[in-house]
Amino acid sequence: MSSTVKVAPMETPARRTALAAAAAASLLLTATACSSSGSGGSGAKSSDAGSAAPAPSVSNDLQTDYQNTVKAVLPSIVQITAGSSLGTGIVYDNKGDIVTNAHVVGSATSFQVTLSDQSKTLTASLVYSYPTNDLAVIKLTNPPSGLKPAVFADSSKVEVGQIVLAMGNPLGLSSSVTQGIVSAVGRTVSEGKSQENPQGATIPNMVQTSAAINPGNSGGALVNLSNQVIGVNTLAALDSGEGGGQAPGIGFAIPASTVTNLADQMIKSGKVTDSGRAALGISTRTVITTGGDGKETGAGVVSVTSGGPADKAGLKAGDVITKLGDTTIDSSATLSEVLASEKPGQQVPVTYVRDGATKTATVTLGTLG
Repeated sequence: MSSTVKVAPMETPARRTALAAAAAASLLLTATACSSSGSGGSGAKSSDAGSAAPAPSVSNDLQTDYQNTVKAVLPSIVQITAGSSLGTGIVYDNKGDIVTNAHVVGSATSFQVTLSDQSKTLTASLVYSYPTNDLAVIKLTNPPSGLKPAVFADSSKVEVGQIVLAMGNPLGLSSSVTQGIVSAVGRTVSEGKSQENPQGATIPNMVQTSAAINPGNSGGALVNLSNQVIGVNTLAALDSGEGGGQAPGIGFAIPASTVTNLADQMIKSGKVTDSGRAALGISTRTVITTGGDGKETGAGVVSVTSGGPADKAGLKAGDVITKLGDTTIDSSATLSEVLASEKPGQQVPVTYVRDGATKTATVTLGTLG
């Protein structure tokens, strides 16, 4: 099973506008302080008077590649305002469809979209939001001419060590770019619960990157130097130590092939018709021992979809799933992580406890809706 990392979405809606203003003020104060310390006769002097520090050596070819990629892709990056929340989106086609994260749109159905050149603020409406994979599509009400859709890469060709750029609107600082590398591929990550997704999203096959991803970057583009979007920036890892702050240099993006597959379905059908992800057809909650050490012991079945995979295999509400295949299940989150690595149509043994007795059923996995 893929390793799973504790992560958090990059938006906190109620604070986004305030954070943007604070960031702008902080930048202004920093610039002023630097300017003041560098002017006037009382400033510190170099011990090597009359000589300037040499400029750092930079590969002109690499620098040119960076600049060309920014020029080519940044026009496809937009800022999305959903109530008090600011996020990022990527122009998907010339019809006005824009792909972003489900947690960026939240529960909103109408949006303000600002193009990368800041020339226009346009209205948009929700096409569909799919919190299960933290993806959404919105559509401009009156798409302007000259929209520049992004080019999405083949995720199978993404390699560890590739140089990448993250483009978005961190803290409301529009059209910002950071750089890093692809740190890993095939990560399975789980984000916290939300109003839109009470059980939280577990997303497989994520691209891990060292490029800085900050609040407001969500829904933006992770781009290679061939001017292709390799993923949609979505999550940052949390430090599990004291304080639990954001872990620097560890961010995650939904791979491009997943994005195009799901976005095409949303645009064509107004929903996701085939997620390609396995499901049991149940809702669950984590079961914790009482009167003892409070240890998590399994995934308790809260409800079973009539006619679904679990129902057909004989599972019922009240059962506690303790194993899927050869993997021990100690919580709802663990069950989601294991299912994320399976495929619809597979037959797997499910071990569960009912009325104190341990039983096993073979379930043919269905498709996650």
